[in-house]
Amino acid sequence: MTTIITFLLYLLSLSAIIESVDSYMAAENGVAESKEIVPVGVILDVNSTVGNMAQRYISIAISDFYQKNTHYQTRISLHHRDSKNDVVVAASAAYTLIQKDKVRAIIGPQRSEEARFIIELGEKAQVPIVSFSSTSPSLSPSKTPFFIRAAQSDSCQVKAITAIIELFGWREIVLIYEDTTYGNGFIPYITDALQEIYVRVPYRSVIYPSFSDYEILKELLRLMGMQSRVFLVHMTANLSSKLFSNAKMAGMMSEGYAWITTVGLSTLMDPMGSNSLHSMHGVLGVTPKLPSSKQLDDFKKILKAGELNLFDLWAYDTVCTLAMAAERTFENDVKTSADLGSLFRQTILNTKLKGLSGEFNLVRGELEGLEFEIYNVIDGKEANIGSWTEKKGIWHWTKENKTMQGLKWTIWPGDTQNKPKGWVYPIIGTKMRIGVPIKHGFTEFVKVENNSQTGKIHTSGFSIDVFRAVLKKLPFALPHEFKAYDGLYDDLLKKVQLQEIDAVVGDTTITADRSLFVDFTFPYCESGVSMLVSLKHDKKSNIWLFLKPLSWDLWLITGLAFIFTGLVVWILEHHINTEFRGPPHQQIGLIFWFSFSTIVFAHREKVVNNLTRFVLIIWLFVVLILTQSYTANLASMLTVQKMQPMFLDLHEIQRNGYPVGYQNDSYVKEFLIKELKFEESKLRAYSTIEEYHQALSDWSRDGSGVAAIFDDIPCLKVFLARYCSNYTMVGPSYKNGGLGFAFPVGSPLVPYISRAILNVTEDKDIMRDIEHKYFSDKSSCTDGSVGHSFGSLTVHSFGGIFILTGAASLLSVFIHLGKFFYSCWRDSSMSIHSDESSIWFRVVEMVKNFDKKDDPSRILRREDSKVLPLTSAHHQGNTEEEDTTRSRGNEATT
Repeated sequence: MTTIITFLLYLLSLSAIIESVDSYMAAENGVAESKEIVPVGVILDVNSTVGNMAQRYISIAISDFYQKNTHYQTRISLHHRDSKNDVVVAASAAYTLIQKDKVRAIIGPQRSEEARFIIELGEKAQVPIVSFSSTSPSLSPSKTPFFIRAAQSDSCQVKAITAIIELFGWREIVLIYEDTTYGNGFIPYITDALQEIYVRVPYRSVIYPSFSDYEILKELLRLMGMQSRVFLVHMTANLSSKLFSNAKMAGMMSEGYAWITTVGLSTLMDPMGSNSLHSMHGVLGVTPKLPSSKQLDDFKKILKAGELNLFDLWAYDTVCTLAMAAERTFENDVKTSADLGSLFRQTILNTKLKGLSGEFNLVRGELEGLEFEIYNVIDGKEANIGSWTEKKGIWHWTKENKTMQGLKWTIWPGDTQNKPKGWVYPIIGTKMRIGVPIKHGFTEFVKVENNSQTGKIHTSGFSIDVFRAVLKKLPFALPHEFKAYDGLYDDLLKKVQLQEIDAVVGDTTITADRSLFVDFTFPYCESGVSMLVSLKHDKKSNIWLFLKPLSWDLWLITGLAFIFTGLVVWILEHHINTEFRGPPHQQIGLIFWFSFSTIVFAHREKVVNNLTRFVLIIWLFVVLILTQSYTANLASMLTVQKMQPMFLDLHEIQRNGYPVGYQNDSYVKEFLIKELKFEESKLRAYSTIEEYHQALSDWSRDGSGVAAIFDDIPCLKVFLARYCSNYTMVGPSYKNGGLGFAFPVGSPLVPYISRAILNVTEDKDIMRDIEHKYFSDKSSCTDGSVGHSFGSLTVHSFGGIFILTGAASLLSVFIHLGKFFYSCWRDSSMSIHSDESSIWFRVVEMVKNFDKKDDPSRILRREDSKVLPLTSAHHQGNTEEEDTTRSRGNEATT
């Protein structure tokens, strides 16, 4: 029933507004000929909360005012422009309104940064710039007469703030403000006021609007290292919400800190979200006093408005003031007046009314700030705890409805009523409580040792050293202390969720289930789950093993190279060496015999040609390389026994119902049950490397252990580094998020730690040193692999030497044949005089001469050689058989 009544009242109020707007439009259209239209520009950021609501209040103000004052002879016509939170856009809009639309005044702009430029345009065009939200004291109506501030200057609150500081007796305060016209304009006034009460400002913290959470947190951590614990914040709501959120995460909203905010952060001025207000628990602030009135109460009922925004009320009263001033200025035909702008400005300043915001009285071009309320943020709401006026100072109402000096009560950060002292010794906040797991095995990652004398723990290991390297990469200090925990990793992580500890550092695997209650950093080590099994010996022999050291193509190329080299030697020696002469079948056999005998360097035929010696030098080097490579590869194949895994995949293990193992206290147990569908009764928990080895060995010996072990790949690599000859990883690897550090959900430290982890992991020197410290000296093997496999040597491995010997052989043949044919051609030219068929005859003669013994004039005589002796020209007709007989006789004689 209540809901229905509320809905009906809402419809009545909405119809009333529509009726008033229609009445106003009808009046505009019906009496346009008899009313003087006064164009007025409006520049707001309609996408902001304040700008959007102010635009609505301005339209309602126009409707309400002319509905009540139908007899007025003037009507304000509004020309709306959107500044889009951009100084240039706002200035361009103002220029268009002044030059094109010929407005008599401009309401706005919304922000002080924009107003600084638009005021200059108004001064030159003598168009009043009336702003209800540009509160920076740097914009002075006394210096720029055509600027009218229909709001209170930020300088009005200075005395109220200094009264609070003086009340609690603080002697130091740090100023935190944004780097804008709004922020910078307030600082000189507050600094002077603090000096008057002998309060020192040791540091000014400037926060740029473009600052990220990282940069804000960096600045806050710098403040934590200072002595002062009292902070005054002057900035807009959007930036301050980021500031207080990061301050809470950094531990600066705890006991011992005091925070004071200026007028701009009160919900009456710029509403903030509930999350932002909850992060401001214990903050003190000031806000202008909004006097209650029947007019305001009726207005709230009509609009069904809860919390009102003072800027919007000032916007409403500003429109009413302009409408009254326009009537007084433009009710008579004064368009020819040369000083119309100044007249309108002066009329605005002289206009007084009692509006929704109270007494709307412009003194020296702006509203006066006579009374302020002091509030305390408690559980996301602003609680009024007192008031301030220049005459009474700070006071509050008692239960007996009497006034009393001071504040009612105050809840400070940390939810305490103990007044902060305001200063501490320079320390960097509270130490972070970092949980580390106590591991009974695989201590290469995390090792926790208790000191019985001091009661403190000493931590070491790969994960700990990586974390310490990460801390060095952070742009700020992160005080911490380690707290050991013996139990399940999931239980340790849940302590972070319960706020019993602040982070977890160790070989913690990033999984989807765990990410539901903690935030992980970027992984510092890749990981995944794999299966570890024993190796079995393959005792089968191969009768063709001697062929495997070389690939089939290398065998083929090597054989062809032997034949080619033998042929080259025959070509070079046949013409001059008797050992390379004889019947064709004997010469063919010699070609094969000579080349293949070089394998064992058993050739007995002597060579006399220097080109042959050149070819053989290179060829013997090739033979040496081939034989040594063949011998080494064959020896490796015969020495190293072939190893095969006992199981190739987990399906064979599941099908036979064999038990498997996992690391105790890890997430792998749940992974085996949920993801790989193992029965829990088939699972065995182990903690150390030795237990892994024993369990797998027992299975290989008598089937009493486990068939396989599942664990994170980094842990399995540590195991294989010690027992690489008997075990191997098989099957697919089940990828996960890797190893990372855990922090509370939403922790602002996570992106900074992650960025530092990337810097560390990308630094190869740092990671190499850490890995070498814990892993490199653990291996008893020459490398980390198991089940060595030696492949056949290929042609590609020896391509260079084959090209070298081939080129040398061809070059020698070309040189030898070139010299031979040249000599024969010259001799035939001297003995042949007929031109007919002389060329063909010469070629035939040269081919015949190649198979004959050489001319003695071209042969070097060697007495002890088995080369054909030098003869005179008349012996050249002897047959080849006689030469062979003579040579054999010489051998017998020798």
